[in-house]
Amino acid sequence: MPARHRLVIVDDEPELRAMVAEYLGRHGYDVGTAAGGGELDACLADGMPDLLILDVNMPGEDGFAIARRIRARSDVPIVMLTAADDVVDRVVGLELGADDYITKPFDLRELRARIQAVLRRHVRAPDPRQPTKPVNAVQIGDLWLDVNARTLSDEHGEELELTAMEFDLLVAFAHNPNRVLSRERLLHLAHNRDTEPFDRSIDVRIARIRRKVERDSAKPQIIKTMRGAGYMFVPPKT
Repeated sequence: MPARHRLVIVDDEPELRAMVAEYLGRHGYDVGTAAGGGELDACLADGMPDLLILDVNMPGEDGFAIARRIRARSDVPIVMLTAADDVVDRVVGLELGADDYITKPFDLRELRARIQAVLRRHVRAPDPRQPTKPVNAVQIGDLWLDVNARTLSDEHGEELELTAMEFDLLVAFAHNPNRVLSRERLLHLAHNRDTEPFDRSIDVRIARIRRKVERDSAKPQIIKTMRGAGYMFVPPKT
């Protein structure tokens, strides 16, 4: 039997925590709950879970602050719970490294689908006993993207941390070199999600990727902005 994924829900509403934990537990997840950052830290004493669900609006330490300090030490997938139609919350969450978001009130089936998608995309740490040399990798600037192993590494084999969504965007670019891809097309290729009006989540993720793959992210040469059209990946000349 495959191991059950361990999730932790952080939300200050006890009824919501109980409802989500009970639902996800019935669908095969090992679910812990926390009312805030302090209780979360106690949960993490047993190890980092497979995924965190963080509410944004909580008294004391809010979801953004928790995400910031968690992301500083781990690439654990994070799904943010945000206020309905609050674009600012979504953008800030993505800038902090969240992998996805869902707005309140939400359908439990949609939350479960989002969790499943994020877990499928998540870049897990490689087994140190296995070789990490990229095979049939795509060159992204000075780095190598191994689609099968889901890794991005430098010439020495050192891996860079990526969120699942950042990796999926790089794969979309790698499969479409020297082609202009609109934001809508990138969302479809990378996440199979429809864009929303004024949603600039792609811009946020591209900025994060550029800081990792470009020599000078202020003057990008690898992932170029095509004004009014989208973005284009320019592979190295051979």
